[in-house]
Amino acid sequence: MASITDDIAQYDLLRNKLEIDHTGEWVLVHDGSLIGLFPCFDSAAREAVRQFGRGPYLIRQIGAPPIVLPAAVLYGLNRA
Repeated sequence: MASITDDIAQYDLLRNKLEIDHTGEWVLVHDGSLIGLFPCFDSAAREAVRQFGRGPYLIRQIGAPPIVLPAAVLYGLNRA
């Protein structure tokens, strides 16, 4: 089973090619493989959950900069 790091690496390998014809679409990557392209986040997320449950998997908008989350979100430091 690949990690989310493998999914990100696979996306990075495909990014330039995807940006030529698919900018603005959403990509689903799981276990280091491109699963599909989708017109919106919701359709990518529905397919991801249908096929893979809770994940991990990568859903990213093609051409959008990566989102950087604060450490508090990444590590759950803001729990009450």
